Amino acid sequence: MLQFESLSELWNMAGHGPYVWACYLITAIAIVYLLVSPLRRRRQLFEQLRRQARIEAAGQSDARRPDF
Repeated sequence: MLQFESLSELWNMAGHGPYVWACYLITAIAIVYLLVSPLRRRRQLFEQLRRQARIEAAGQSDARRPDF
């Protein structure tokens, strides 16, 4: 099955465990960041476009009304 006899040995990895698990953690954080960052940027961009469209629509509706 595994090269290690117990979960404790798997965690420790003959003294190299902290380095190995730290690398796994850093890699997982980097992958999550690379997946989430574009999604957040996309959402911000769509919000900005919606806001700009509302401003332009409000400006056009004001321009259509005659001033008395």
